[in-house]
Amino acid sequence: MSADHPAPASPANDAEPVVITVDAADPRYGFGVDVGGSGVKGGIVDLKTGELVGDRFKITTPQPATPDAVAATVAQIVDHFGWTGRVGITLPSVVAGRIVRSAANIDKAWIGIDPYELFGRHLSSPALSVLNDADAAGLAEVEYGTNDDAVDGVIIMLTLGTGIGSAVLLPGGQLLPNTELGHLQVDGEEAEAQASSRAKEVNEWSYKHWAGKLSRVLAEYEMLFSPALFIVGGGISRKAHKWTPLLTNSTPVVPANLRNTAGIVGAAMAAEAGMRP
Repeated sequence: MSADHPAPASPANDAEPVVITVDAADPRYGFGVDVGGSGVKGGIVDLKTGELVGDRFKITTPQPATPDAVAATVAQIVDHFGWTGRVGITLPSVVAGRIVRSAANIDKAWIGIDPYELFGRHLSSPALSVLNDADAAGLAEVEYGTNDDAVDGVIIMLTLGTGIGSAVLLPGGQLLPNTELGHLQVDGEEAEAQASSRAKEVNEWSYKHWAGKLSRVLAEYEMLFSPALFIVGGGISRKAHKWTPLLTNSTPVVPANLRNTAGIVGAAMAAEAGMRP
């Protein structure tokens, strides 16, 4: 096959996922694809509940994760469901002005490309939305995972993993896109270098020591944004009971609820809303 049409990637699932057919023209449903450094996953979303309709479908991210290789994988996932409607796609990148501005855990060839032109060549979708993965997760978490009606003010979602992804949601759920707070300098060092879950693992820090680092980073975010709530996702959020009581910053911190589906759900929401950051 040509470089523009790479060979299809292999599914990462051991078992074939359950596929439930829905009418793509029905406004109750949307479709999202979440592109990550290790896997590309997608599925049909019930936009009323924020739940997946049937199972998600995951394929190992092609290596190298070049634009056309990833786009072909996204097309394979969409075709798997027979989906013909709007599609939302997340990238581990800053996406602004129809241009990919950064590339984390994907090939650097992404930087500077128009993702709409790219995915438009691979998909037959009538409309596309492409946005940062943390922004998508934040949109989903605020809409479906958190009782934000009880929160009066700015909500910041952070994904603590290899780095720190961030989404800033203004009152009313309006997204401030591409904040990249993990790269903010705190005490002369990038926030994610000291407060990501990877930093904890690499340095073999105790929860108490790491919580002190995270508290300092959160306090810096508090000074800048005066948030009403922090929502924290990533694998370490599953053990939030071990470290949230150790935090010393002022703003409440709660674990994310949607976990691995947040990117898919947020992508579907963005597509339905016609978002084009």
